[in-house]
Amino acid sequence: MSRFYITTAIDYANGDPHLGHAYEKVGADAIARYRRLRGDDVWFMIGMDEHGQKVAQAAAAEGLEPQALVDRVAARFQSMWRRLAISHDQFIRTTDPAHKAGVVELIERIFERNPEDFYEQSYRGRYCVGCEAFKQESEVTDDRCELHPTRTLEWVEERNWFFRLSRYRDFLLDLVESDPGFVQPESRRNEILGLLRQGLDDISASRARFTWGVPFPRPTSQGEQQTTYVWFDALPNYWTATRASDAGAAWPAQLHVIGKDITRFHCVIWPAMLRAADLPLPAQVWAHGFVYFRGERLSKSAGATLDLGEAVDRFGPDAFRYFLLREIPWDSDGSFTWDRFTDLYTADLADGLGNLASRSLAMLAKYREGQVPAADATSLDGAGLEAIRGYEDAMHCNDLRGATESAWRIVTAANQYIVQTAPWALAKAGQEAELDLALAALARCLYRMAILASPLMPGKAEELWACLGLPGCAAEAPWSSLQDPPVTGMVTHKPAGLFPRPESPATH
Repeated sequence: MSRFYITTAIDYANGDPHLGHAYEKVGADAIARYRRLRGDDVWFMIGMDEHGQKVAQAAAAEGLEPQALVDRVAARFQSMWRRLAISHDQFIRTTDPAHKAGVVELIERIFERNPEDFYEQSYRGRYCVGCEAFKQESEVTDDRCELHPTRTLEWVEERNWFFRLSRYRDFLLDLVESDPGFVQPESRRNEILGLLRQGLDDISASRARFTWGVPFPRPTSQGEQQTTYVWFDALPNYWTATRASDAGAAWPAQLHVIGKDITRFHCVIWPAMLRAADLPLPAQVWAHGFVYFRGERLSKSAGATLDLGEAVDRFGPDAFRYFLLREIPWDSDGSFTWDRFTDLYTADLADGLGNLASRSLAMLAKYREGQVPAADATSLDGAGLEAIRGYEDAMHCNDLRGATESAWRIVTAANQYIVQTAPWALAKAGQEAELDLALAALARCLYRMAILASPLMPGKAEELWACLGLPGCAAEAPWSSLQDPPVTGMVTHKPAGLFPRPESPATH
């Protein structure tokens, strides 16, 4: 059994969960569930980033104390993750006392082991509250942050504690060059290499005149108590989480899942902090792309908005999960449209897996009183095993779209197999042995689909598993059983309808 500690970026607590949050959580959840299927000792951690100027401003705009705002927002995020069956083992909040104590401990470790890595400096620069980061000229277009063009950049002048990030440039460059897997996908790795080759500037580690955060553990030389810069507060969550009394993970993490807009923080600043604190580095950072809505990045001001709850409600949480995993590449950008959601649901789920399950189980009920007959392997089994190999290969490369496509090759092969063998014709002709062969092959196919679908659509996978009359649950079935599914003799029943066809096309 291999230990597998997987994290997502902790979500910023200044608004409700949106499509991008869901994309990241569903993808990481599919990886975590697959690893559990393969027998790994998985610890899956998500959470909330609750400090920083952006949160304080959002709270002030509503006339609330920051803690009241983040409590409300955290509850909304947790509710959505329950709806989407996100199987996290831990939910960390940066307002947790244990986390705040851990941040102070990490900073003190750096002071003790590399005391010259922190120094004081007066600073003047443009600050994006949306990113919670100072911006270089290369990151500014028309006096606006490229990632938050509706926000006005703030001009900040203050004396802070700085972290000597520039010292770690050569270490980081050697790390990313020598270990191709540390930053993935390859496009993100190339971006980080380009950034490192340009050189690194030191970064602020504290903020003055701002209190919603973790107090920086040491005052300035002038005796001023400052607040830890929000990224020095947020990034350590992956480490502080392992130190919680109920944590089932040990540092380092095997996989950080993040968005491509925060690679600099996770692939440069975070490993430099860990190196300075003499702590091990995570094994891999995977930076996925963005999900656009009708080809535009989600933006209230630009009118590109999507109600996440409405999207989940359209065909249910499992169908929504399937759309994200099947339609949006895990290594680049993708887009959500209502029409495409409906089309994919109809083709792959209603007319695909749903129709396959309905037809196969109906024929077992009609011709064998629901009991799966004993019979040898067929060409459908061969197609299934080939698809499983493709699924495995894709999953081990974090290619979630490729894994989903591989699984659905079984569905396509099975529906074609029904047309080719025509079990109804075999029954009419009295060809009982050939009928047994076909029905048993279809039952094995559904067994395989239930297991392969369990990381992708956990609710519907278990419905299918129950229809096969199998004990336990698909998510805990031995992976080795996919080779020769133990379905002979099982008494099946037809489901009410895994994926009902939509009554009419979406009109959004």
